[in-house]
Amino acid sequence: MFSFFKKKSASPPEAAPAPPAAAPADAPPAAEGGGSWWKTAVNKLTGAPAAPAEQHAPVASQAPALAPAPAPAPAATPVLPVVEAAPPAPPPARQSWLDKLRNGLRKTSSGIAQVFTGTQIDDALYEELESALLMADAGVKATEFLLSDLKRRVKDAKATDPARVKALLGDALTELLQPLEKALVVGEFQPTVMMVVGVNGAGKTTSIGKLTRHLADAEQTVLLAAADTFRAAAREQLAVWADRNRVEIISQEGADPAAVAFDAVSAGKARKRDVVIADTAGRLPTQLHLMEELKKIKRVITKADAGAPHQVLLVVDGNTGQNALTQVKAFDDALGLTGLIVTKLDGTAKGGVLAAIARERPVPVYFIGVGEKLEDLQTFSAREFAQALLS
Repeated sequence: MFSFFKKKSASPPEAAPAPPAAAPADAPPAAEGGGSWWKTAVNKLTGAPAAPAEQHAPVASQAPALAPAPAPAPAATPVLPVVEAAPPAPPPARQSWLDKLRNGLRKTSSGIAQVFTGTQIDDALYEELESALLMADAGVKATEFLLSDLKRRVKDAKATDPARVKALLGDALTELLQPLEKALVVGEFQPTVMMVVGVNGAGKTTSIGKLTRHLADAEQTVLLAAADTFRAAAREQLAVWADRNRVEIISQEGADPAAVAFDAVSAGKARKRDVVIADTAGRLPTQLHLMEELKKIKRVITKADAGAPHQVLLVVDGNTGQNALTQVKAFDDALGLTGLIVTKLDGTAKGGVLAAIARERPVPVYFIGVGEKLEDLQTFSAREFAQALLS
C-alpha cells in the first residue's frame, strides 16, 4: 500500500563457495533453488528464457576419433504471433473492494453507460455524453477536455461501434486521472508528520483511524495527536481508534490545538516514532478566522520540526460533488495540500468530481473509501476508478 524509504541493514558477506566437484555422467541435474514465486510470474509475463542448465565436465573417452557428420540443414523457425500477457488478477481482498467501488458508483455510471446503448456515433451521442458527465459533477472544464480527447481517439481509431467508443472514453478518463495516482510516502523522515484537515462530517477522524491501522499493519509505529479540541467527543473518538490500533495518543482536554500538535511532534521525535498524525477541528473554507487557526497549527508544527508537516491531507466527502472541488482549492491555497482522502463513494451520483479535481487542481488522491469498514479504505488507481465509473 505504501512506498517506504527506510534503509535496510546490510546483509553479512557470504563465504565464497567451494569449486564444484565433477558430477558423474548419470547424475540427475541439480535442483533449481533460490527462486521465488514472483520471479516465475515475471518470467511468464515477460517471456524471459529459463536459466541454462548446469554444464558437467566432459568424460574422457578411449574410442577412436571419427570424422564429423555433415551438419543438417537448419529447420525453418516458425513465426509465432505476439501475444501480450494479461495483467495479473488482483488479490481476492482487492477484488472484493473493487466490486464495492463499482456498486458505490453505480448511480454515477448508469447515467454515462446508457449513452452507449445506441447504434450510431453522431453528434447526438456526444451531446448526451456531455449532459451525463455534467450530471456526474465532472465539471465544465473536465467535460470539455474529455469530449475533445474522445473525438480525437475515435477519429484515430476509426471506431464505429458504441462499445468501442465507450472503451476509448475509459482510456481518456484514465489518462486524465493519472496525475492523481500517487503513493503515500512514509519513512523518508522520522517521524513523518501528517496534518489532517477537512470539514465536519467528511469522515476525517474515522479516516485517520483506518490509516493508522494500515500503517500499523505495515510495521510503522504511530503517534496520534488529538488537536481537534473544539468538537465534542472528538478526543474520545480518536482515543477509541488509538486503543483499537494499540498506538499512543497525545491528548489534552481544553488545550490549545496548536500546543497539542507541538507536544505530539516533540514526543514523536523523542520516542523515535515513524509517523505522527495530527487530527484537527473541522473547518469550512468560508470561515476565514478558523482557517487562520489551521495555518497557526501548521506554523507551530514547523517550530517543533523544521521540515514538518511532511504531509497535509484533506479528507473530502465524495457525495458533495463540485463543493469538494471548492474545498480542495480553498484548503490548498491556505495550507498547501500534499494529498487527498476521498470518502463516502458508496452510493454517490457525483463520482465524476475526481475528473474535475484532476483537471483544475490535481492534488494526489492517496485513498478512497467506499464504506465504514477498515478494508473499505484503499489506495486510488486511475484505471480501476475509470473502469468502475463506466461499468
